Amino acid sequence: MQKSLLENINSPEALRLLSQKDLPKLAQELRKFIINIVATKEGHLGASLGVVELTIALHYVFNTPEDQLIWDVGHQAYGHKILTGRKDIFHTNRQLGGISGFPNRAESTYDTFGVGHASTSISAALGMAIASRLKGDLEKQHIAVIGDASIAGGMAFEGLNHAGVSKANLLVILNDNAIGIDPSVGALKMYLTNVKKGTQKQDNIFEALNFDYSGPINGHDMDAVISELERLKTVQGPKFLHIITTKGKGLKQAEKDQVKYHAPGKFDAKTGDLAAKSTEIQAPKYQDVFGHTIVELAKNNKKIVGITPAMPTGSSLKYMMESMPDRAFDVGIAEQHAVTLAAGMATQGIIPFCNIYSTFLQRAYDQIIHDVALQNLPVIFCLDRAGLVGEDGATHHGVYDLSYLRCIPNLIIFAPRNEIELRNIMYTAQLGLDHPIAIRYPRGRGKTIDWKQPLSKINIGEGVQLKQGENCAILSIGNMAYNVSEAIENLNISHYDMRFVKPLDETLLHHICKNYSTIVTVEDNSINGGFGSAVLEFMALHNYKNNMKILGIPDAFIEHGKVTELQESIGLDFGSLKRFIESLIVF
Repeated sequence: MQKSLLENINSPEALRLLSQKDLPKLAQELRKFIINIVATKEGHLGASLGVVELTIALHYVFNTPEDQLIWDVGHQAYGHKILTGRKDIFHTNRQLGGISGFPNRAESTYDTFGVGHASTSISAALGMAIASRLKGDLEKQHIAVIGDASIAGGMAFEGLNHAGVSKANLLVILNDNAIGIDPSVGALKMYLTNVKKGTQKQDNIFEALNFDYSGPINGHDMDAVISELERLKTVQGPKFLHIITTKGKGLKQAEKDQVKYHAPGKFDAKTGDLAAKSTEIQAPKYQDVFGHTIVELAKNNKKIVGITPAMPTGSSLKYMMESMPDRAFDVGIAEQHAVTLAAGMATQGIIPFCNIYSTFLQRAYDQIIHDVALQNLPVIFCLDRAGLVGEDGATHHGVYDLSYLRCIPNLIIFAPRNEIELRNIMYTAQLGLDHPIAIRYPRGRGKTIDWKQPLSKINIGEGVQLKQGENCAILSIGNMAYNVSEAIENLNISHYDMRFVKPLDETLLHHICKNYSTIVTVEDNSINGGFGSAVLEFMALHNYKNNMKILGIPDAFIEHGKVTELQESIGLDFGSLKRFIESLIVF
């Protein structure tokens, strides 16, 4: 029986002691290690399998962490984590109290830059490289590994544009596998395809930006990758290495279905087969409610279009892309463009549903204000993954949208408590609004089995009472209504689903403030500046002196773990809510 190489690799220093001829065997072991862990613990799979050889080669050739390595987004950094001292705890990946699923500066000196959103690596690496020059350290290497989907993002091009006129010791490695989470799109994807085929007739775009370009080379040929990295170490200034890889390399099913095996859930490590799905009838995912409802609405309203920045599967806009391809647009990793594209369409009487994850809409804040709200254009923003999202952690939680959107004039903000409410607000919005609207809803499944009810119009700015009681009033927003309802089931408490954070239902709030001495607001958004703050502002304006409590996301970044675990850790699960509410009641 051959001795394991990976077993004795706990740092890049140990890796560099191996003979180069042993590295393909190490790659095989590393792939197997990743597959075995992710099969049972879940996580991102295909991206890390695709860069195993590159990961080994980078740590073998460069003197990390003194030489600084930055991974774009970080989906592909599992091999990196395993080789940099986290092999024995890798099974805790993305679990509460375990290691992060993304590079994290607080976790390791080898994680030189925290990531989780795309297209940031070139700017970060360039900043490090310029800092090294300023300090007189001209030998230090700075490497940014970026995928063909991420490099199409605007920020990546901003970084390339600056780097090309600098003398910074920067190496950009393009990991070209023609897919991000979904297949890459756009003119740059076509350009890279032609480069790979050898049919590109125009000047090389990266050489035109003053980069020393090499490639494309086979990213799974360990010797070729190491040879080229060794050469590039001796080249000063900005360099660009184009490598071709296969996402999911080493697991047949992951290579064949690269979208599904990006983050496949549990699967059989030996066969690659996904775990059998439950045959029990389940409530739908909110994203699927959106996806099916927009198709239903678009069949009757020819003005409706759908827009998503590189998330057709995650947002379920894929259903519209399949049935109405001329009216559904994947614009790639380009949130700013997505928002202003929607604004441009709205000026022409088109009704754009712009579907962006809450955490990613933060990247287009200027466009929301200047291109949509300032011009009062009726764009319909559908913010998927609002609130706590679970194992992806701090970079992906959508817990700031109520705060960062509430201060913008002209913007309506709605949070449905269930799937039926989501359908109805989508129906209402496409009937015609005088303002733009943001509809925020959570990741995962709802609670309603019989969700496909006849559509009905919602009155803008109108909340609803869900339960009548006497002791105090609980005001919830969005699907937090479920936790509240369960918490007060046997308590003499009133419960209101306010639905709209903007405009607030002032008539209902006056009634509540006049009839209840104690008021509690509950939200899965930051306490600072969120829904509770809006209610407090209303009370201050009208000089109400009620005993007011705000429950929500504390002023701290929440790490990774199951949503239920995270809610419990900050007091938003039904048990914690019940204990808190009971402590307020005076019998």
